Amino acid sequence: MSDSIRVTGAILRRKQVEQVVGLSRSTIYQRIKDGTFPRPVSLGGRMVGWRAADIEQFLIDPAGYHVASSSSDGEHDDD
Repeated sequence: MSDSIRVTGAILRRKQVEQVVGLSRSTIYQRIKDGTFPRPVSLGGRMVGWRAADIEQFLIDPAGYHVASSSSDGEHDDD
């Protein structure tokens, strides 16, 4: 992950997440539904973002990643 997004508590927007993980929007949302990609957090209205720490954890083992919690704030964002 680049140094520009390695900020404690940083929130990444969808386009940043797509670039970092190399997955398309539809694949990200399908994997969220399947529990194999971190869930986004609500930023208000229809905006969502992902915790940089969650994305870093996903990148350690993308094929073996599973969501640990059962909360769901996976709203779609229109960026």
